Amino acid sequence: MPAAHWRPAGRELLADMLALEWDLLIIGGGITGAGILLEASRRGLRALLVEQRDFAWGTSSRSSKLVHGGLRYLKEGQFSLTRESVHERESLLREAAGLVEPQSFAFGDYEGRKPGRRSMLLGLAIYDRMAGQRERHYHEREAFLQMAPHIRTEGLRGGICYHDAKTDDARLVMRVLHEAQQHGGAAFNYLSVQSLRREGGTVRGAVLRDELTQTMQTVRARATISATGAWADLLRAHNGAKPRLRPLRGSHLVLPAWRLPLAQAVSLMHPRDGRPVFAFPWEGVTLVGTTDVDHSAHLSREAAITQEETDYLLAALHDQFPTLGLSEQDVIATYAGVRPVIDTGKSDPSKEARDHALWLEDGLLTVTGGKLTTFRVIALDTLKHARPLLPEWQADLAPQPIFRNTAPLNHGLHLPAGQAHRLEGRYGAQAQALAEAAREDELQVVPGTQTLWAQLRWAARHEAVLRLDDLLLRRTRLGIQLRGGGADIMPRVRAICQPELEWSDERWTAEEAAYLALWKNHYSLPRERA
Repeated sequence: MPAAHWRPAGRELLADMLALEWDLLIIGGGITGAGILLEASRRGLRALLVEQRDFAWGTSSRSSKLVHGGLRYLKEGQFSLTRESVHERESLLREAAGLVEPQSFAFGDYEGRKPGRRSMLLGLAIYDRMAGQRERHYHEREAFLQMAPHIRTEGLRGGICYHDAKTDDARLVMRVLHEAQQHGGAAFNYLSVQSLRREGGTVRGAVLRDELTQTMQTVRARATISATGAWADLLRAHNGAKPRLRPLRGSHLVLPAWRLPLAQAVSLMHPRDGRPVFAFPWEGVTLVGTTDVDHSAHLSREAAITQEETDYLLAALHDQFPTLGLSEQDVIATYAGVRPVIDTGKSDPSKEARDHALWLEDGLLTVTGGKLTTFRVIALDTLKHARPLLPEWQADLAPQPIFRNTAPLNHGLHLPAGQAHRLEGRYGAQAQALAEAAREDELQVVPGTQTLWAQLRWAARHEAVLRLDDLLLRRTRLGIQLRGGGADIMPRVRAICQPELEWSDERWTAEEAAYLALWKNHYSLPRERA
C-alpha cells in the first residue's frame, strides 16, 4: 500500500524518521536518486532520499520523454553508451510495460541532406545488432509518405523507419519511488540540504531544512550520495570542490495532436545547424524538441524556453511540415529542462559526452550525467562506488527486474480503451486501489489528454502533493497538456482534490494563484510572459 508519510497528514512523521540513523542518505529526487533508493533498499540498506523541491522537479520531469538507445551517439563513437542504452531500453519495455512504450520513428531521406541513406542504415544495423533484432528500415517514397503524411515532399527520395521507446518521465520516477518504499526505502520532498555533516572530516549525513516549516534537523548516515544532477556542483561547493559541470538547456514545444497529427514520431536534422529534432505523439498531445544550449541562468530558478529557442523549433516544423502552417498560436505549452553534462570545453554543446560520472570527495559520493534510459545502470554503478563507505555491506549488485510482477486490473471497471494497461504501468500494485477509489465519472479521461480524473484524486490522497504544481505538472501532466496550464478545468480539479489535500479555501486560492503565475512565467511562450 502507499507509504503513510506521503499522505496529507504524513508530514507529522518527518521528525521521527529523520532522527533515525540511516545507512544511506540520497540527496536528489530525480530518476537517478530514485533508482539508487530502489537498488539500495532492495539489497537491505536503510536508505533515505530527500529532495529540495518536489520529486522529479528538475530534469526528470522536463526530459524529451524518450527511452532510447542513443542512435546519434554512434556518430560520436560512443558505442559503449549506445550498447548499454539499447540493453536498458529493451529491459524497460519488458519490465515497465504500460509506462515505457514502443515508439516508431520516421526519418526522411532527402536529396543532398545528411545523414545519407547509407550512413543511416549502417548506424541502424549496429543499433539492431546491439538489440538482438533485425528489421527492414528503408521504404521507397510513396510507401514512406503513407507512414509520415504532411512531411515535405520536395527532394524526398524515400525514408527510414526504426523503433525506440517513450515514457512519462515524472511517473517513471514516482513508480520507482513507490517500488523502493515497498522494500523499506523512505523519500521526502521539500527538504533541502543546508550543510553537510562531518565526522573526522568525512561527510556522514547533512543538516536539512523543511521548506514548508523552515525547521532544521540533522540526519546521520554512514554514506551520503549526491544525485542532484545539474545541481551537483552547488553541493560539491560545500566541500570546496571546483565546478565540473556544463548545464545545458533542452526546450520543447507542446502542440495539440489534431494540429500536428502523427501516427509515429518524425525525426529530422535541423536545416540551420544539422542537429536532430523530433516531433512525436505523447499522452494526447504532440511534443517537439529539443534544443541543446548553454544555460546561464541561476539553477535556483525554473528553466524556461527563450524566444530564440522557440523560433528554432518552429523553423524545424516549417521545414518538415510546410503545408500545415504551424505557428506560435498552435503551441499550448512549453517546457525546458537543464541537463547535467560534464564540461570538457567543447565549443559545440551537442558534442559534449552524455556518460555519467562519479566522484568521491571527503566522503561525499557525487553521481551526475548519464541518460534517463540508463538509470538502473547508473544506480548500480553508484552503489559499487559506495562500497568503501559501507565496508560490511556485501550485497550482490547484479541487475534485477525494475518492478515486481503485479496482478492485472479487474476488467469489470469499465475503463476507456487502453487505460487498464496504462494504469498498471504507472501504478503497479496500486492500480486496482486507484480505480476503486474513483467516484462517479472519474474513470473518464480529462478531455484532450489520456489522464483519468481518478488519477488526480489518488495523487492528492497518496502521493505527497504539497504544492498545486506538484499535482498538475508532475503527478499528472495536465499542466503541459492543456492550454493555460489547465485553468479551464480548475473548478473540477478543486472539487476533487481540495478535500483530499485538507486545504482551506484560503490555501487553495493561494496555491492556484501561485501555480498559474508559475505556469505563465515558465511554461508559456516567451511573448506571453510580459
